[in-house]
Amino acid sequence: MSPRITQKIAFSLLFLVSLVVFIPVLFIIGILVSKGAAALTWEFIFSMPKDGMRGGGILPAIVGTLLIVLCSISIALPVGILAAVYLNEYAKDNLLTRIIQLSIVNLAGVPSIIYGLFGLAFFVIMLNLGVSVIAGALTLAIMELPSIITTTRNSLNNVPASFREVSLSLGVSRWQTIRRVVLPNALPGIMTGAILSIARIAGETAPILFTAAAFYVPHLPHSLSEQVMALPYHLYVISTQIPNMPEKITYGTALILVLLVLILSFTVIILRIFFRKRYKW
Repeated sequence: MSPRITQKIAFSLLFLVSLVVFIPVLFIIGILVSKGAAALTWEFIFSMPKDGMRGGGILPAIVGTLLIVLCSISIALPVGILAAVYLNEYAKDNLLTRIIQLSIVNLAGVPSIIYGLFGLAFFVIMLNLGVSVIAGALTLAIMELPSIITTTRNSLNNVPASFREVSLSLGVSRWQTIRRVVLPNALPGIMTGAILSIARIAGETAPILFTAAAFYVPHLPHSLSEQVMALPYHLYVISTQIPNMPEKITYGTALILVLLVLILSFTVIILRIFFRKRYKW
């Protein structure tokens, strides 16, 4: 068999595998749109809930979700990047660093409900932060640190070693080399990690169930020390705890959650494209 035919067969198989992954996603989005689009009115998106959440809108849940996501990624991203820079650029290969790396890998596989219980015990009770936005954001930040550290380290490793060697040979310090040469060229990969983290954080229910989410709060939060409604928990509540909930409200809430994740992800994707065009090598 010629290499050209082998290549065509391989490409065809990869295309079929991509379809297998992509078609169920389109099917799910199609169901959400067909059953939930009727609920997407101005009142539903921009008004407060009423009548035991059978009427009104979901604005507090949207704002609460955005607050938790933005606070969480604002904490996790800088800490994760700095940890990855230390492990990749400064730390020596010894027993301690190998234990740290193994711990990061293991933490990535811990179920989210465990992080929720940890957040309840440590942030809510021990640090006396209460059930609040900041407690939920800190819990989610810890949950996403392994993912951010791993993707950042991979991005740093992908920057050619010659970039570092040339910079250091010109008398530039190691930190200046990392800050001005390595990190800018690793930013597209770091942004990819941020996209994955945002998508996961926005859809998590278990961690915020114990640390941030409230069953019913018919007003917008005034500070980070308050409980908030959040779309994942709100969707769980109206789907399982409230009888005779109109179907279009349930699917409309799910559709809003998906759209919110897509908007946040596309925003980061645009930033990634910008940095990729700016730093080409």
